Amino acid sequence: MQTEVQQNIKLSTWKYAVAVWLTAVMTAGFLIEIPMIPILWETSRNLFLHVPMWFTMIAIFSVGLVYSIRYLKNGDFDMDTHAETATAVGIVFGICGLLTGAMWARFTWGAWWTFAEPKLNLSALAMMIYVAYFILRSAFDDPEKRAKVAAVYNIFAASTIPFLLFIIPRQLPSLHPGADGNPAFSDLTAPELRWIFYPAIVGFIGLAFWMKEILYRYKKLQQKLETGSN
Repeated sequence: MQTEVQQNIKLSTWKYAVAVWLTAVMTAGFLIEIPMIPILWETSRNLFLHVPMWFTMIAIFSVGLVYSIRYLKNGDFDMDTHAETATAVGIVFGICGLLTGAMWARFTWGAWWTFAEPKLNLSALAMMIYVAYFILRSAFDDPEKRAKVAAVYNIFAASTIPFLLFIIPRQLPSLHPGADGNPAFSDLTAPELRWIFYPAIVGFIGLAFWMKEILYRYKKLQQKLETGSN
């Protein structure tokens, strides 16, 4: 019969794998030779950070959406906690996406931010919509009402992502790859970059699930302490 320590080590194996995987991917991302793409040059390495942030954000927001739907279906407060923690981690990666994007913009466009770029502004709007999720949660003292309203709002917030990040930006002029005067995204996914780009997405998504689990366990412990104090 396995001891509790052995069971915990076995369950945590994937976390060690994520740590090793992401460390190796990021190290290789800074060491490999990359194609010198006009305008971007060495900043092309930001592809290993900036774009995976958005993939990870969408993945973890999707997890939060599923849990919100499950809460509305069965009323299990545990589902609400899962949705809350997943959404919090999604916001972290979204903010990281904005920050790495601003750094890239500074070196390639000459400015940290430009209101002429729809993808930047719509991405920021998406983040504000999700920040409002937590503001809304703090407005209710009744746990059941808070969970129900938050779940409904989370479904609304998730429904805006395809429009704000994909559909609307495609209809507007953009400085992003693929627009006039900029390298197409196919240039950014040359074989040398793909070897790091796709593994980076996998690694950051794994990291996001790890962060969500830590935050979820913290929330559950906090709830137990609050319940015990009443």
